Amino acid sequence: MAYALITGGSKGIGKAIAESLAAKKYNILLVARSENLLKENATELEKKFGVKADFFVADISANDSAKKIAEWCNSKNYDVSVLVNNAGYGLGGAFSSLSLDEQLNMMQLNMQSLVQLTYLMIPVLKKHQGKNYILNVASTAAHQAVPFLGVYGATKAFVLSFSRAIHHELKPENISVSCLCPGPTDTYFMDRAGMKGMKKAMKQAERFNMTPEAVAETALKGLFAGKLEIIPGGSNKAGAFLSRILPKKLVENTLIGVYKA
Repeated sequence: MAYALITGGSKGIGKAIAESLAAKKYNILLVARSENLLKENATELEKKFGVKADFFVADISANDSAKKIAEWCNSKNYDVSVLVNNAGYGLGGAFSSLSLDEQLNMMQLNMQSLVQLTYLMIPVLKKHQGKNYILNVASTAAHQAVPFLGVYGATKAFVLSFSRAIHHELKPENISVSCLCPGPTDTYFMDRAGMKGMKKAMKQAERFNMTPEAVAETALKGLFAGKLEIIPGGSNKAGAFLSRILPKKLVENTLIGVYKA
């Protein structure tokens, strides 16, 4: 059985994707910072789905983490055919009031680490005799500028644009690239982003929240169908459509009302 490598696989959408892939009889490789959670998840996947599961503890935002992950896969001779770049986080608030170091770290993780790992894992994927897949996780925030989530939204716009480009480039290499753009999901995202003071955003999230399992199901269905962009949920698809056809200023002013604390 081939392996699937999932970053940010200790909880949330990453964990749900790992479980869904294990149910499809993929062996699983988990990467995140929490050794205890990774060990627990790997053991559970093996027991529940009868697959092999291993893990690599790493701060994926570190400059050398992508190289270490790829070297680990090569040294273990893992037959990787699926790469899921899920690790990432957001920061909510006015740009000038947030820590610059934290915002730069978010940019490193959400963009540079993703690009580095994608680049270094392509030769690993090519070793697999069969179809290969890359799933990059962006957000519905990728479709428009988001005041008070400005840098986060910009990093996800980068992920979407990058994914669309290499989707076409890697087709001849037998690698299918998809980009997942989930909306509000029942994870720790809003807590990590410091968005508890954004009452309207919290209420909207409660109204439209999807479970990580539902997002994972939609993600893998689209991934294996070779879909370029995957948007789970009807309301999220409608929002993405409207963001493309409505005046940018109107969309941005609407979002100010949602995200301003």
